[in-house]
Amino acid sequence: MSQAVDETMETNPELEALLQSLDSHVEGLMQATDLAKYEKLPGILDLARQVLLQPESYASLENRAQAMEQAGLFIGSDWQTPQVLLPSLTPHSLQSGDANLLVIEVLSEIRLLAVAMGRYEHSLISSEQAHHYLTQVMAINLSYLFTSPNEAERRTQGNLSQIPRTLFAYLAKRIGYEYVIDQLIDEIWRILNQRPIQVDAVKRMITQIAICQHTPEIDLGISGQGATRLVSSLFGPTQACREDPGVAVYHDRLLSMDNQALQSEAIGFARAMHDTGLVSPYHAVLLRHLLSIDDYLLIEALGLSSTGKDCFMCFRQLIQALIRQVSLPETAQGIYGLALMLERGILYQPPVAPSLWRQLGLTLCDEAQNRLTLAFGSQTSANARLLEGVLCLLGQPLGVGQGNNPTCQSARALSMWAYNDPDYLLQMLAWAARDNEVIMHFEGLAISSKDCLSGVATELPIDLDPVSLILVPHLDRIYAEMGRHCIGREGDLHRWVNPEFHGWWSGRGFSINLDITTGKFHELDGFLRSFYAYYHPYYNGNQPLIHPQPAGIAITDSAARFIGWHAITILRIGLDPEEVMRVYFYNPNNDSGQNWGDNVIVSTSGKGERYGEASLPFAQFTSRLYIFHYDPLEGGVVAKVPQNELDEVKGYIIRSWGAERFA
Repeated sequence: MSQAVDETMETNPELEALLQSLDSHVEGLMQATDLAKYEKLPGILDLARQVLLQPESYASLENRAQAMEQAGLFIGSDWQTPQVLLPSLTPHSLQSGDANLLVIEVLSEIRLLAVAMGRYEHSLISSEQAHHYLTQVMAINLSYLFTSPNEAERRTQGNLSQIPRTLFAYLAKRIGYEYVIDQLIDEIWRILNQRPIQVDAVKRMITQIAICQHTPEIDLGISGQGATRLVSSLFGPTQACREDPGVAVYHDRLLSMDNQALQSEAIGFARAMHDTGLVSPYHAVLLRHLLSIDDYLLIEALGLSSTGKDCFMCFRQLIQALIRQVSLPETAQGIYGLALMLERGILYQPPVAPSLWRQLGLTLCDEAQNRLTLAFGSQTSANARLLEGVLCLLGQPLGVGQGNNPTCQSARALSMWAYNDPDYLLQMLAWAARDNEVIMHFEGLAISSKDCLSGVATELPIDLDPVSLILVPHLDRIYAEMGRHCIGREGDLHRWVNPEFHGWWSGRGFSINLDITTGKFHELDGFLRSFYAYYHPYYNGNQPLIHPQPAGIAITDSAARFIGWHAITILRIGLDPEEVMRVYFYNPNNDSGQNWGDNVIVSTSGKGERYGEASLPFAQFTSRLYIFHYDPLEGGVVAKVPQNELDEVKGYIIRSWGAERFA
């Protein structure tokens, strides 16, 4: 056993015990007859699953790969002949809800890694062949390197959804990022085009690209041609920090610059920030330096248009105070949020500016302090972290995600409030962060988060942005409590809960296409006609959607199979550049670019989307819809919706989640 493995086990007694048990079972498998091996395999795979849930276990398993295979781990399976395995089939196994199928796939990749690294001389596949196979597998499954589990994975795999992610992090470290660098760059840009609030994972991947670029042993060749903009946006956006000298050296350089040089720096930072949605730590150093020099240079460094500039000057003292607290290398991402918040002009809403002044002086309760420190460390104050999150959410209301948690309702509410009612969001946050309590009302009844039973999430979520980290536990419990108050009522509880939870602008009219008791379709044609009449501009008198509306969709996987129900927000309806009528919506599921099967592929850019929006053609979106709200006093003429349009929608439904729901 290698020294690295010994060191790992010294720090993880649980892993040591699991590995000892695994070794014992593998020895038993080795001694068993071929027939008896099949009886022993389930126990070994279950032990291996427990080991794989320990992120630091992969080196130990790589050491044991040869012994496990020779004992008969892959006997009688497709993985017994690695020379004929197809990389294109790995996504099916890695996304499987069958724990044994997932585990055996992962163990096969670890086995081939040992072969590729020359630690295991295999009789059926060479090290070169294994290496090539693994690079293809990494490229095909690239998203595992830096995205959270999606709705389908969370529902079908639970905590097993983390195993493919830890696997590919280990493979990338051992095999090398240079082999998948081009695909990695494309994927990073795809994610950044959605402008998420949480960008730490993307920053880590860009850091890995930078390391590849500056490691002499790694020859990228023609790979990584598009990496320069990404790497420079973090480590050298301007001339004065081009070689990544460190923030202390950069600060010293600023002291000797005249206004013309500072303006050049300010413009360079603003261009890089708005190009990528990422903020360099050097940008924070510049902003703090400019606070005592010139407001015009601050405006340049934020990259503001005339709208943002006017807002800056009207609320100059507040903006300077915000910059003073958030412009730290650790919380630099808040600068982008600040710039976008100013561009939105929401400070002109009378309650917002005083709410931000309150936020600046807010005393956090112990629970909020501890949660922020646990999630983000103690390098900077919890107040600064929370303010960074506030500015990002107010500037990027469609960039908030639910993380690996079943809390889409709460994430949707935060997005909707930041988008439509920012002072209400700030009030809720003040209650949660200061008092560790949120009080909401359901049909006149006060509901306190302190008095609620558990919510949808079984564990306190930790993989969230700072605002969500504080608010979601409270909101999750309150939402569940509102649902409990609806027990016994006829119909779907969302009819009553959504308007009370999300806000008065949620339509009191409610439509669902399913019978709750049977799960079968109920008046499907009427449901479809109503949605067209209320939302489609051609049938509602060309009335734009005024307020974002909560809706429920049936999530399907890439094979169009039903996964579960999911909460989204309908934002607007409009023609895309190709004159196709599309629904633009917010999906709290971290990455909105998803394949829902039957050629229903959610777009996040290039079809008229604004940052953070997802979109689908109207018929395709409607085919996945099962709940929507509307104002019963408004709407178009139902009879005007052509039957052929409804038939198109029903075709998508029949070929996917609704195939067995017709009575």
